[in-house]
Amino acid sequence: MKTILLAFVSCLFFNALHCQSLLGAWENVYTSEEGQAIKNVVIFSQGFQVATWYDANTGAFISTNGGGWELNGTMLTETVEFDTKNPDRVGTQISFEIVLTQDSLKVKDGERTWNRLDDGAPGALAGAWLMSGRKTDGTLRHRDTNRPRKTMKILSGTRFQWIAYNTETKQFMGTGGGTYTTVDGKYTENIKFFSRDNTRVGASLEFDFDLKNGDWHHSGFSSKGAPLYEIWSLRKQ
Repeated sequence: MKTILLAFVSCLFFNALHCQSLLGAWENVYTSEEGQAIKNVVIFSQGFQVATWYDANTGAFISTNGGGWELNGTMLTETVEFDTKNPDRVGTQISFEIVLTQDSLKVKDGERTWNRLDDGAPGALAGAWLMSGRKTDGTLRHRDTNRPRKTMKILSGTRFQWIAYNTETKQFMGTGGGTYTTVDGKYTENIKFFSRDNTRVGASLEFDFDLKNGDWHHSGFSSKGAPLYEIWSLRKQ
């Protein structure tokens, strides 16, 4: 009880940022100079993040970037692993000061505010996952998650995004994302943007999911109707 009381008192007397968390999903909606309504959704999982811009009305994909992140006081440092607008940034670090409350996020002296969509709940799969295995023709083939070519899926409590990229060549292969639910062993994705095919926007896909020894087993049928069985492993920092 004494420990809990001390922690509470600390939150009252020290910088409020220390008692807040970036974990979860955040959204900013703005109008470009050309009059386009744009959504920017940012997902922070433990140690990894992704930011994506897409048309707020049509879901047409615009750009994405992300990688590792670390917060020291009010200073946020991002290690870039992919960036569709500026691939040369891959491998670099970017630091900037933020202003964080329970429900809002700003870059200090910036004009835009991101509003919290969730805090990592209620979905059962919040985290950064790397594809570590796939079953093909009944044979399970494992994948080395340390190789430069990665397929990563980052989830908050309500939002998901997958990204295929290569940290060595700085190549970006594709991404898609939106909202998701995990109910009674069913994982359902509702697609809000898809870089390879805008016609997929609005589709919903349902899969079976199970957590076995910490790995996410994901099975069902792809958007093209092909049988699918994947294994995803939580990414280590």
